[in-house]
Amino acid sequence: MKRRFKLVLALLIAVGVIAALLIAYLQMSKEREMEGEAEQAVAAKSRVSPGPNGEAILTLDAETQKRIALRVEPVLPAKMEPELKGYGRVLDPAPLANLVAELDFARNAWAASQKEFERLKLLSEQKNASDRALQAAESTARRDQIQSESLRTQLRLTWGVALAERADLGAFVQSLVSLESVVVRIDLPAGEVVAASPASARIVTANAEGNAISADLLGPAPNTDPQTQGQGFLFLVNANSTRLTPGAAVEGYVRLPGGTLNGFIIPDSAVVRLAGQGWIYLQTSEQTFTRRRISFDHPVENGWFVSEGIAAHARVVVSGAQTLLSEEQKYQIKLLD
Repeated sequence: MKRRFKLVLALLIAVGVIAALLIAYLQMSKEREMEGEAEQAVAAKSRVSPGPNGEAILTLDAETQKRIALRVEPVLPAKMEPELKGYGRVLDPAPLANLVAELDFARNAWAASQKEFERLKLLSEQKNASDRALQAAESTARRDQIQSESLRTQLRLTWGVALAERADLGAFVQSLVSLESVVVRIDLPAGEVVAASPASARIVTANAEGNAISADLLGPAPNTDPQTQGQGFLFLVNANSTRLTPGAAVEGYVRLPGGTLNGFIIPDSAVVRLAGQGWIYLQTSEQTFTRRRISFDHPVENGWFVSEGIAAHARVVVSGAQTLLSEEQKYQIKLLD
């Protein structure tokens, strides 16, 4: 009897455990079903939807725009002279300073030897100097002249005629050595040719993106860069306030003669970067926004000049663009899942 009671009790306990497990399983299934329905509801409420051309369209109501401090402004119309983009570097003034110093020494030596030759020539005419002394003086003067002219030719070949012919060459070199001013060489891409010499260029360094430095033309480069094989120019940055240093890599926007380009100014605050490219968000209605790629070919102070892909009455997001990009990327991640 006692054994039968234990058997019944064990059977009841097993049934209870099975019932509890079954109830727990049903509860978990119901919770998973509810979670799935919640995820579908979240996906249905996504702020991003595909546009007719495959672009992403973000929809944000007025309350959401206020919460993320979204600010939109009309694009500013602007004009810009046509430019060609090239690449280059700040030139080291040390070789120029050494060459100019050698040239000055050679010129002084030539002036002194020529003066001595003239003196002995006058004495020779008065029978007060030997022919041998006169010939030696003439030979020395001629040697110093050849040395001076050789260094002058070297200066023209390595730094260009315009720089070599400067009347203030000594003071100019001193300003380069002290980095008060710098010479920048810009080479255009192979195949790009400027028929008329540009008057100026805008220089942009890697650590000063968007802030251009004005530079005046010194003259065409005296030789061709073996790597770029493009047309080269030397430009002078007169006031080196940004402290450009020799060897610094730069981008140069060489201004071309001719008409102007019509476009718009996009502020830095409106630009987001994705996959190595620049993008902005344009407002397409009161509550919708779409992303548009822009070119970094024309940097201006605190922004970028854009001549393509933007309409005259476009409105651009100038605050909150990064938040829009994050929302769009979350949508793309959900699509991949």
